Amino acid sequence: MLEPVPATTADPESPEVSPIPDDNRRQVLYWRLLARLFDSEEQIALESASLAVVEDIGLPAALLDPRSSVDSLVQRHPELAAEFDGLMVPEAEAEAEAEAEAEVGVGAEAGDRDGDGGDDGRDRADEVRRAALVSKVLLNVFATGAGAVSAEQLSRWQSDAGWLERALGCRPGELRGGRGPAAGGLVPGIGAELADVEADLVQRMHLREVLADPVLAARLTPSMSLIEQLLRDKNNLSGVALANAKALIRRFVDEVADVLRTQVEKSTAGAIDRSVPPKRVYRNLDLDRTVWKNLTNYSPEEERLYVDRLYYRHTARRTTPQRLVVVVDQSGSMLDSMVNCTILASIFAGLPRVDVHLIAYDTRAIDLTPWVREPFEVLLRTKLGGGNDGPVAMAMARPKIAEPKNTVMVWISDFYEFDRSQPLFEGIEEVHRSGVKFIPVGSVTSFGRQEVNPWFRERFKALGTPVISGRIDKLVHELKTFLT
Repeated sequence: MLEPVPATTADPESPEVSPIPDDNRRQVLYWRLLARLFDSEEQIALESASLAVVEDIGLPAALLDPRSSVDSLVQRHPELAAEFDGLMVPEAEAEAEAEAEAEVGVGAEAGDRDGDGGDDGRDRADEVRRAALVSKVLLNVFATGAGAVSAEQLSRWQSDAGWLERALGCRPGELRGGRGPAAGGLVPGIGAELADVEADLVQRMHLREVLADPVLAARLTPSMSLIEQLLRDKNNLSGVALANAKALIRRFVDEVADVLRTQVEKSTAGAIDRSVPPKRVYRNLDLDRTVWKNLTNYSPEEERLYVDRLYYRHTARRTTPQRLVVVVDQSGSMLDSMVNCTILASIFAGLPRVDVHLIAYDTRAIDLTPWVREPFEVLLRTKLGGGNDGPVAMAMARPKIAEPKNTVMVWISDFYEFDRSQPLFEGIEEVHRSGVKFIPVGSVTSFGRQEVNPWFRERFKALGTPVISGRIDKLVHELKTFLT
C-alpha cells in the first residue's frame, strides 16, 4: 500500500523541518478516496486513519460509511447542509483564497500565534474538513459497485447526485438534465458522466419487477436514462407495470416542459409593428418625446410649456402566422433529442399564431401532428431503433410548406443515411432555397455529445445552415428569433 508523503514546512530560524499535521490529514482522506474508487478491497490502515481524522476534526463517523446517504447524514446533522452547498464551486474557493491573502497582511502575527494556517495564510484545518465532505459526495456518487440495483438504491444514488450538483453550485437534477451552468469549468463534462453512471444503474435494475410493485415504483425519480429504458420496454409492459411506467414518463415530460416553457416565454412577443397607430391612452403616453417635440411652444415670460400635440408609444406587435415543421429521427441514439424537441414543439404549439407540425421517422414516417400538444402521447407512439430513411420523411414534410418565407423546418437526426444521403441532402437543399428557414439539429441533448455524419455537417455549413449540436438553449434561441 502506498504511504502518504509527510507534508513539511521550513522554519527560517531553524534548520529542522517539521511536518504540518493538517496536510497529512488531508492526504489521508484523499488516499482513501482514491483507494475506494479504484480498488474493490478495503484498505484497513487508510480506513482507521481516516476515522481518526474525521473524529479529530469534529465530523460524524457516518461520513465514512458508504451505506449512508448524504440525505440521512444531513437529517442527523442539519448543520452540514450549508457546508455541502457550493462546496466545490471555484468562485467560492477563489473568494476564500482572496480573503485569506488579505488577512495575511493584517493578522500575520495572530496566525503565527495560532499555528493553524502555517506561514502562507491557508486555513489548513478548513481544507481538511472540505476534503472529508468532498470525499463523501464523490464516493457516494461514483463508487457504485457492481451487480443488480434496487429501486431504493437508485433513488438513494439520485439523491446523492443531487447533493453533488448542489456542491457544484447547481440545483439537483440540473447537470444531469443539461440545464445548469457548466460547473464553473471545474469539471467539464460532469453532467454527461453523471448521466452515464445513472444509465448504468438503470440497466442493472430489474425494471419490470420494480414497476409491477407500486411501492417500489413510487421510489423512482424520472430521468432521461430511466425514460429511455421505459420507452424501449413499453411494449413488454402491461397492467400495473404499464400504468406506473406511463406515470413516470408523464412526470418527466411535465418537469422538462416547465423548464422549457420558462425559456420560451422569456421573449415570445413579436417585434413592434409601427404600421399600426398607437392607442391613445394614458399608459402609452410617451412623455419625454411629447416634451421634446413641444419645446418650441415654451414661453419664457410665463415659464410654461404649451402642448399642442401628444405622442404615444407603439405597442402593437407583428403577429404574422408562422409554421413550424419538426422532423425527428426516432432511432435509439436520438432519444434525448427526441424527448426535448417533442416537448419543445408542444410548447410552441401553444403560442398564438404558430402552426406546429411533427413528423417522426425511421424507415417509415408517421405524422404525429394530431398529438403535437400532448408530448406524452407522442412519446408513447414512438418506436426506438431501426434504420433511417430521410427521403421518406421529407416526402411527408414538404406538402406542409404552404408559405416558405413563413416556415421553419427543424430536422433532428445524426444524419447517418448511408445510401440515402444524397437524395436527402438534395431535398433539404431544395427546401432551403425555396425560402424555408432550415435548422439541422445533431442534438439538443443534455450534453451535446451526439455524433453527426461529417458528410452532412460539411454540406450544411456550405449551405449556410450549420448543424446545431449542444444545449437546447441554442435551438430555443433560433426558433424564437424566427417565430417572433
